[in-house]
Amino acid sequence: MAGAAAEQRRLTAVVECWLGRPVLVVGDAMLDEWRFAESDRLCREAPAPILTLRRRISAAGGAANTAVNIAALGGRAALVAPIGADVAGDELHDCLDRADVWDRTVSQPGRPTPVKRRMLAGSQILLREDSGGPEDPPDDAGVARLLTALACATAELHAAGGTAPTLVVCDYALGALSAPVRAWLVANRERYATVALDAHDLAEWRGLAPTVVTPSFAEASRLLARTVARPAGDHAPGRGAGRDLPLDSPDDAQSDGPSELSVGVAPGDGRGSHPDAHRPTTPAHPEPTAPTHPQSTTPPHPEPATPPHPELATAAGRPAATDQPYPAEDQVTRGGTDPADAGLATTDGCAGLGPSVDATGSGMDRAVLAESRLAELRQHTGADVVAVTLDTDGAVVAGPDGEPSRSHSNPVPASHTVGAGDAYLAAMTLALAADAPLPIAAQLAQLAATITVSDTGTCVCRREDLLTALDRPADGGWPTLVDADELATIAVAHRRAGRSVVFTNGCFDVLHPGHVRYLEQARALGDLLVVAVNADGSVRRLKGADRPVNPVEDRVALLAALTHVDHVVVFEEDSPARLIEAVRPDVYVKGGDYPPELVPEAPLVRRLGGQVRTLGYVPDRSTSAIIDRIRAHGATAPVAGQA
Repeated sequence: MAGAAAEQRRLTAVVECWLGRPVLVVGDAMLDEWRFAESDRLCREAPAPILTLRRRISAAGGAANTAVNIAALGGRAALVAPIGADVAGDELHDCLDRADVWDRTVSQPGRPTPVKRRMLAGSQILLREDSGGPEDPPDDAGVARLLTALACATAELHAAGGTAPTLVVCDYALGALSAPVRAWLVANRERYATVALDAHDLAEWRGLAPTVVTPSFAEASRLLARTVARPAGDHAPGRGAGRDLPLDSPDDAQSDGPSELSVGVAPGDGRGSHPDAHRPTTPAHPEPTAPTHPQSTTPPHPEPATPPHPELATAAGRPAATDQPYPAEDQVTRGGTDPADAGLATTDGCAGLGPSVDATGSGMDRAVLAESRLAELRQHTGADVVAVTLDTDGAVVAGPDGEPSRSHSNPVPASHTVGAGDAYLAAMTLALAADAPLPIAAQLAQLAATITVSDTGTCVCRREDLLTALDRPADGGWPTLVDADELATIAVAHRRAGRSVVFTNGCFDVLHPGHVRYLEQARALGDLLVVAVNADGSVRRLKGADRPVNPVEDRVALLAALTHVDHVVVFEEDSPARLIEAVRPDVYVKGGDYPPELVPEAPLVRRLGGQVRTLGYVPDRSTSAIIDRIRAHGATAPVAGQA
């Protein structure tokens, strides 16, 4: 598997290349506090556990954790953010110092440092208490100090690195990135070589023309819904191509802080609780746009146009704070005139066909939906690259060429995923800043998020851990042709290394270009492709007494020689169910022009936590057609010796 080894060398080279890369992080910084307790009884006053506190840990969160991850991965990180003059602020300063982050935060007396306090018993989060937020925005003097810190930190990083620094904007709508700060960043965009944006409300940042945005599926859905719901002309000029969106929005919009679940949440561990909770922190938040954090001489910009709900407008002409979405904001459908090109669409009748789903994509293949609308997301955000994070489904990413790439994640408990999106964002940003090809950057970002989720706590990916993961042999020394027991061991090893397993099966009697194209497409859905081949007896039972044409030894030899096939296994049964149970594939693929729900193995695969995909047939390419042509030719060919 020389190709896999070469790919690992390319990945490692990118990690080496970004060493010392200057990166400025600006946005909503917070303190993550973890309180680990024990409980063995309930209190008499209420059906609630009595907790005995055993351990307390503090960690950087939000924009601060993104900066910590950048530093841990080998970049030179500086953080500009407002922090309260309080105990939590002091602890956050200590976290930054220990991580070797350049602490350029601005003290804000009277404004509390945002804190997320989690209480756990065992590995289960029992409750979370949040303090500090958009109700405590920086005052005018604080905004002026933030602008000064931004200008100074930018110049400092430029001088230290000898080149324009990279900018990461973490806007979790907690008040750090007010309109004057956003306007300053837009006006000074040319001072940064690469700009990454992680924002709950991407519409506020259209003028920034970011290099990459990393929304969650829910955030992407809401952005697309708003662009349809807004009346034509309800937008302000921006930098990028396509329809521009307003720079301003209500500063007191409610937010849950950075998204946390992008690597993947195990069933029952938090999926479905809140749309923004499904993120490579993800996986998903993929966070590929994942988390969001808040946003100074302010360059003039147009007053916002009439809001979509005039009755909610304030005297200033801006939408009043409301917890109500724009029309259709939380509903998307599988749309498009061609069912094969179906994608996200709002359900207000403006676009799309098919069943509606909520912003979490429940009941639909979110990866397919997101892929179909990546071009629109690029247009509406002005970004070169869009990475939509899909928690348990990984992430989908596309750049200017429009060609999507997919990364995968593994389900883990929700308490393991806090901050995984920050690791994803940090690795993606560093890779793009190092001019890595987009597929390489996406792969490194997903791997960085995946290897951080082994335990409870705020995720930080360290450079040594990433290099160690890359140094593991891709094939583990296993042969391509394996038996069922070997295959189960191989699948476990690859999954522990953060790789996703794709599984398909078939007779593959007469290998032809349709098979080759099908296997190429299947391999693109994950990191490892396993092909299960029906034994001769199984083929006879399924196809008839005159099949197979080629014995199983020949069939597996040809499959094993294909570049896109990692492992081949033979099974005697008529169904691959036993192998599916052993391998537990992340993606199960079948050929056919029918929905995944009709695949007989679909219930089993989904019960095991995998997803099912069907790939259309290549026209005029089938084993039966080839056999029929051979037989027809033999029936009409002249017999030797006849005239």
